[in-house]
Amino acid sequence: MVQEKPSSAATVFVVDDDDAMRRALGTLLSTVGYKPMLFGLPSEFLARFKADEPGCLILDIRMPEMSGLEVQQQLNRLGAMLPVIFITGHGDVPMAVQAMKEGAFQFIQKPFRDQDLLDHINHALLSDGENRQDLARRAEVQRRAEMLTPREKQVMDLVVEGQANKVMAIDLGLSERTVEIHRAKVMEKMGARSVAHLVKMHITMSEKS
Repeated sequence: MVQEKPSSAATVFVVDDDDAMRRALGTLLSTVGYKPMLFGLPSEFLARFKADEPGCLILDIRMPEMSGLEVQQQLNRLGAMLPVIFITGHGDVPMAVQAMKEGAFQFIQKPFRDQDLLDHINHALLSDGENRQDLARRAEVQRRAEMLTPREKQVMDLVVEGQANKVMAIDLGLSERTVEIHRAKVMEKMGARSVAHLVKMHITMSEKS
């Protein structure tokens, strides 16, 4: 089975105060075709961070300026969706467990095999790409829904409830022909291929991101 590849636009951010480790990770990532961006200080990374930039973060958990856990907490406060892979020493496992509870994608203990880290990175980048695609789909559905008139929104709600045109006409005090026209406009504006597709869009709008 061929393993899916993440987007080439994605960046692998590395934050580690150990110069040798940081350089080694940069070389490894570049060698296999990833686009690394290296930081020796968490503050440098946070100053550069952009929420809309796809990628993942390799983060040392124990650093003098700011711990990896504190960096993760700062990212959470910023509403970041960047998957975080923690690099930990043996004594850092309790901190890593806490980081996982706060949403870390994975943690890997030193010493680690290069391939294990690369596998985690690949999965993290694919996950990030899927999450961003999902957010984009939600935003597009919401944009389309905002094009509907108040009456069309009423009709859409009744359509997804499974109401027949005749019943909708009675409920809304309209002619059946007028309901048919509104229904057609709803399908057109929402870009729905079928009622089932419209229902799926309606569910998407009601879900919390």
